[in-house]
Amino acid sequence: MPAAIIDGKALAKDLRAEIAKRVEALAGRGVVPALAVILVGDDPASVSYVSGKEKACAEAGMRSIERRLSADAAEAELLSLVEAFNRDPEIHGILVQLPLPKHISERKVVAAIAPEKDVDGFTPVNVGRLVLGEDCYPPCTPHGIVKLIGRAGVKLDGADVVVVGRSNIVGKPLANLLLQKSANATVTVCHTGTRDLAAHVRRADIVVACAGRPGLVSADMIKPGACVIDVGVNRVEAPDAPKGFRLVGDVDFEAAAKVAGSITPVPGGVGPMTITMLLDNTVTAAERTLGVRN
Repeated sequence: MPAAIIDGKALAKDLRAEIAKRVEALAGRGVVPALAVILVGDDPASVSYVSGKEKACAEAGMRSIERRLSADAAEAELLSLVEAFNRDPEIHGILVQLPLPKHISERKVVAAIAPEKDVDGFTPVNVGRLVLGEDCYPPCTPHGIVKLIGRAGVKLDGADVVVVGRSNIVGKPLANLLLQKSANATVTVCHTGTRDLAAHVRRADIVVACAGRPGLVSADMIKPGACVIDVGVNRVEAPDAPKGFRLVGDVDFEAAAKVAGSITPVPGGVGPMTITMLLDNTVTAAERTLGVRN
């Protein structure tokens, strides 16, 4: 039997409807959730992503404040802008679009964001809180992945989960989320130093591929009936495609779908959840200014 397709678009739509209701409730109390986005330079992928965030905010009834700096902007200018947003009581979330130009320290800039406005979950304070199992803003993509696993009806408690990839944005925070008692999974993180990737993946009840390598996880690595979450978004040449390329994940989708119990597509799986969880964190930040716990 072919795998059930985990529809990230459908879940994101449902969650955004819930978010819009929370925004409406806040507006009734005189608060409109606001997300400040800073973009340095004009990288096409970053510009497109920022535009998507603005559109999503508008649809949910939230404010989106965008500030663009030139690619040669000084680090001090960016830090000053972050500090201005930190001080602004009408701004509830701050997001600095990464990557930044090489002359700017990403670590320094991220650390400058006030933890209570760090809706991306990247500051050292929020990362530390995540590791310790304390209240924090979970990074958006890992948070969305956990939601998708729940959507698939897959039990996390006691599950053997293999995360393929150890990035600071997905792999590491996801492993920490899954280790929390609320998820209670047994987690293995695989990376470039892993000697036998296939052996680890084959025993997994849940596989999360987030290494950024097309087709890294093949069908023969997957345990029959496993849940497969594909985070990869890779461009591969496709002369017949309108743009000359197509997007594929880190998993051989067509073959894996014949073995897995459930699987996310690329695109349309994890991607729509990332911005949705960004909105969720921003609304939560706004609710906390009124003493509302979510």
